[in-house]
Parts: sequence; C-alpha cells; structure tokens
Amino acid sequence: MMNDWNIIVSLHERGWYQAFKVLQEFGSISRSDFRNVLVMKVSHIDRFLETLREEIANDPNRFDFLARLVPVTCAFTFQSPQDFESRAQEAILQWVPHLAGKSFHVRMHRRGFKGKLSSPDEERFLDKVLLEALERAGTPGHITFENPDAIVVVETLGQRCGLSYWTREDLQRYSFLKVD
Repeated sequence: MMNDWNIIVSLHERGWYQAFKVLQEFGSISRSDFRNVLVMKVSHIDRFLETLREEIANDPNRFDFLARLVPVTCAFTFQSPQDFESRAQEAILQWVPHLAGKSFHVRMHRRGFKGKLSSPDEERFLDKVLLEALERAGTPGHITFENPDAIVVVETLGQRCGLSYWTREDLQRYSFLKVD
C-alpha cells in the first residue's frame, strides 16, 4: 500500500477490476490493507474532483463500483491514540478561520486501531477542540448534523490519518464524496 495517498476510495463488492481500470487514468492507485478500500495519489485534488464530476455526469454507470470517495488535504502518521489526538488537533485548527460563526461537525471513518481509537469519541474530542478555538477567537460556531455549513473529515487507515474540510456547496457539487 502506498503511504502518501491523498484519496481514499471505498468500493462496492466486486468493484476491484473496474475501479483499477477506471481510476488509474487519474493518478497512482493501490490496494489498502482493508477490504474494499483503495488509496490514490493525485497531483491536483481540485482538478481531479472536477474531472470526476464531469465524467460521472456523462457516464454514471462507468462508476458503479464507487461507494464513496474522500480526498484529504493534510495527512500524518501516528503511533498511539495520544499521538493521534495531538496531531489531529494541530491539523484541524487550520480550519478555524473558515468555521467562524458557522455550523459544522467532525466525521471520522476509522480503519484499524480497533479498540484503541473510537470514532465517536474522537469526533466529540475534535468537535470540542474546534468549538473552544472558535470561542477564543470570538467567532463561536455550533455543532449540527442537519445540513451543516461544513464537515471536517478524518479518515484513518491503520496508523495513517488524512483530514479534509468540505463546505455544504462542495458536498452539493461533488455528490460522490459522501463524507458523512
């Protein structure tokens, strides 16, 4: 499995062959250590998303294998739950200015570290980190799961974590993301 991925792709059952055939034109692609999960490395995430959106619009059946796809804009490797929390906290604080006065929530999809990391616990922890930072900045935000202004996504594959930030408009434009 490649370690410098910036896209996680979840597949429907029996979608491996078609996924490799279709997605390899966009960038490097590799199996992960997890069932029905691929990782990719693309040069330009924005360009990739636009091209994929256009291709899906032109031929949706060509992408039947796709269960969900999530780009990540920053990534790190961690060794322990404490290391994860420290690095994730540092990484998500970059989005505080974008979340000023907005509604949001953190969504985590954990693969690996079973029994050591709990997605709901880490989501609550990171929600709290952001809420406190927004409060300190004088621009309080609030948590909502009903049509939020933004979603902060945390994806882990073993000891590698990728994070990204998506606005409501992004999620409407790129309906294949399915970050929640």
